Amino acid sequence: MATRSLGFGLGLRAPHYSQIVETRPPVGWFEILSENFMVRGGRPLHWLERVRADYPVAMHGVSLSIGSTDPLDEEYLDELQRLQRRVQPEWISDHLCWTGVAGNNLHDLLPLPYDEGAVRHVVERVERVQHRLGAQILLENVSSYMTYASSELAEWDFLAEIAQRADCLILLDVNNIYVNSVNHRFDPLVYLDAIPPGRVRQIHLAGHQHRADGLIIDTHDAPIAEPVWRLYEYARHRFGDVATMIERDADIPPLGELLQELDRARAIAARADASAARRSPRAA
Repeated sequence: MATRSLGFGLGLRAPHYSQIVETRPPVGWFEILSENFMVRGGRPLHWLERVRADYPVAMHGVSLSIGSTDPLDEEYLDELQRLQRRVQPEWISDHLCWTGVAGNNLHDLLPLPYDEGAVRHVVERVERVQHRLGAQILLENVSSYMTYASSELAEWDFLAEIAQRADCLILLDVNNIYVNSVNHRFDPLVYLDAIPPGRVRQIHLAGHQHRADGLIIDTHDAPIAEPVWRLYEYARHRFGDVATMIERDADIPPLGELLQELDRARAIAARADASAARRSPRAA
């Protein structure tokens, strides 16, 4: 799998399939939801193969359940590996969470307790998955609306520790950091400063919704909010030229609107890169 930055990408969504194939928009790469393509044939794979002919693709899953106490789902891993062989993705990612227990899939990305026992448990499972796939995977930080009384670590230290000990990579969701910073009242810049730059391979940007009680819900159904754009600029300063993509999973707008958001991400990145160049001793 590649180590180069792919630039700026979008999530591949069904309403845009034909337009992407017919017009080949200026997108660096596409991220697919792995589970949508774990089939043996049909329309999804037809369109994926046509997109893959023109663009790099990364695989992003929601069902690995790396933090669950259930055994790893070997059938799921078989299907994931089959898709990996077919797509030849730049990388494979999933979420630092659990999605079910006792054989029941709750169809949600549920947070873990941030303690040493959870670190050891996740590290062992990540190592097994990476051995199975023959590549490092990326783990994404999730949005959350509760915390555990047993937690001993900050969320950012938990994520960084797992990445280091499992020798995996990080998919840093900037929107999720902002959502959690509001819901759990912490400084998002402290979070970003704690993440080792060498571990971050990809960044997610997405929209969210505010509730009347002050809670923020990670909905992926709205444009990217201004505080998230500002946080992305800080992240770009810290992590440099990291592949960035925009997620939109509901109320999906015309492709042109997402391309405009992608242009804004490019402009922010260019501004951050120029600022970094001015600060560099070599620029003097």
